[in-house]
Amino acid sequence: MTHTDTAAPIDRKLLIEGLGKGLRVIEAFTDERTRLTATEAGEHAGLTRTAARRYLLSLVHYGYAATDGKYYWLLPRVLRLGQAYLEGARVPRLVHPYIQRASMQCGETLNVGVLDGHEVVYLARSNAPRMVSIGFHPGARVPAHVVSQGFVLLSTFDDAALDVWIAEHDFASFTGAAPVDAARFRESVLAARQLDHWQAEQHLNVGLSGLAVALKDRKGRCQYALSVTVQRQVYPDDALCKKLLPVLREVAEAMRAII
Repeated sequence: MTHTDTAAPIDRKLLIEGLGKGLRVIEAFTDERTRLTATEAGEHAGLTRTAARRYLLSLVHYGYAATDGKYYWLLPRVLRLGQAYLEGARVPRLVHPYIQRASMQCGETLNVGVLDGHEVVYLARSNAPRMVSIGFHPGARVPAHVVSQGFVLLSTFDDAALDVWIAEHDFASFTGAAPVDAARFRESVLAARQLDHWQAEQHLNVGLSGLAVALKDRKGRCQYALSVTVQRQVYPDDALCKKLLPVLREVAEAMRAII
């Protein structure tokens, strides 16, 4: 299957370039880059220092950032941008009843996510069926190569698109268990394509395992994935697939008509 963007191309003459540049400045801030100078923000956003400084000062003025005169950092107000999507998006609202029923059936927390560039963004999460649950809260972003959803989402790419994605990806290691070699990662994605699921063992957190399946619509297209994250000691070896893969596949099939 070829992974394509279904949005129609837009005449660039109709675009507001300044808005795009401002958004790039916001995206320059990451977990590793929480405080940036104007020069650093410009480098990461592809802008001059002067231009980046103007955008940063604008963000400060409108309450989205703060500064001490040298460094800039984002403020909680910026969360409104992502929260607006989570609250208004159609898919998170539609899938929640399905994943909630499955969660009560299997006793674990289920997540639905989407691939955004080189990260998996989690859109929906079932309510915890137990006092302490494992999973990602809506809005969480994780490098795609360390979570099971990343493998199954990328398995729906055609070979050419997959190679481009891999060539541009930063294979950072979190636990030493995730594949950080491009060739090994590609083999794993191709294996996920054949299996139609993937199990990730301790790629992001020691002691945790993840299992995911692709969420396909009625035409077989895939934009989302469904997963569960569990304690490895509770589901050793192949116990995770034996007990929870049928649950994930059943709910994925049930949701084909709504996504």
